[in-house]
Amino acid sequence: MTTRLFLLTLLGLVPVMLVPTWPTALIVAGVIVLAAVLDFFFVPRIHGLEVQRTPGPMVRLGDSTHSTLTLINGTSRRLRLHVRDAWAPSAGPVETRSRHVLEPGEQTEVITELEPTRRGALPGDLVTVRSRSRLGLIQRQKSIDVPASVRVLPPFVSRRELPSKTQKLRELEGRSAVMIRGMGTEFDSLRDYVDGDDVRSIDWRASARAQNLVVKTWRPEKDRRVVIVVDSSRFAARRCGEGTVFDAALEASLLLTALATGAGDRVDVIVADARVRAVASSHRAHDPVHDLSVALTPVYPELYEANWESIAAAVLQTSRQQALVVLVTQLDEATIAEDVLPVLPTLTAHHRVVVAGVEDPALADLAARRGDADDVYTAAAAEAEMLATASLQSRLRGLGISSVQALPEKLPGALADLYIRLKVTGGL
Repeated sequence: MTTRLFLLTLLGLVPVMLVPTWPTALIVAGVIVLAAVLDFFFVPRIHGLEVQRTPGPMVRLGDSTHSTLTLINGTSRRLRLHVRDAWAPSAGPVETRSRHVLEPGEQTEVITELEPTRRGALPGDLVTVRSRSRLGLIQRQKSIDVPASVRVLPPFVSRRELPSKTQKLRELEGRSAVMIRGMGTEFDSLRDYVDGDDVRSIDWRASARAQNLVVKTWRPEKDRRVVIVVDSSRFAARRCGEGTVFDAALEASLLLTALATGAGDRVDVIVADARVRAVASSHRAHDPVHDLSVALTPVYPELYEANWESIAAAVLQTSRQQALVVLVTQLDEATIAEDVLPVLPTLTAHHRVVVAGVEDPALADLAARRGDADDVYTAAAAEAEMLATASLQSRLRGLGISSVQALPEKLPGALADLYIRLKVTGGL
């Protein structure tokens, strides 16, 4: 029943009020019911309506996309339709309702703008169609399941840092290409000897041919292996800043992947908690960052403890040659001491290990409180937490393991800077 039927009923109250008798009321009620019944049979059925939904292209979180709904009138009657193209609230549909008049055999397209508010495969809901006649007293309604979803990739906000990090890496490589031969370097070129060069770098055969002293130069070796392990356990689900710890870890992984692949290294990413959740590799990938984004899009942290023994086994299986292994996890003293440290000797025997953690921005605010006694105790607890993290990083350095901890928005850049230092100094 529609608003028009309600208004017709209100209009029928006028003669009843003017002539307040039972016959008048029965006549008015009969006319209204008869009009509604006749209109019901005049309303075209919508069983012959064909509905197709075409989702828009993949986008990153923060960008907008769209969905195209195609309506095809497969009946022999004109259809007057009200259409609701429903989506999940996180897909951010802007306008879902529209009206159309379709002649027999005619088709039309409805474009629904979407502004997603979270990443992942965001599904479309039911398409609800209402058909009415010219009178519009009664409508037929049908909800149709038209499966479709839009894929929203991680935002990768830190990509704005990529040009500066790449330029910095190139400058440092060029500055250190004079260089001493050692682990993590490879032959670069020959040049004339100048005062101050190490005589051990002189290439005597090339000098004999050129009738002049010639020295070899070296550069950081390319095609090295980088394995990034992203912890997706319960610690990663903790809110940190505007997102979660896992969101910051994904940002850091994307920037490091883009930087390392641009430097000629091969990158493998493992997302794991109690089990391996996702694996992505830049090997033979046309766009490693895009492929990694697609692989990580449906993955969310789960409330399980991380199984670091199985994670270490997955790392060793992924790369048998020496690699830089980056563990992006929570720098929690109990977790590192009880779960991570026992498996580190297995990894450090074959690889160079780096531990990266997300710093809680609320700790600095809590540590600065000095209002009343409760604030002072809270500040003391925050300071103790920060000191415990600093002590843990010192212990890791004593084991030959580099570590970095930064705020969510600064972690990608800090991890990229650490990679650059290791790359240029031959630490890989």
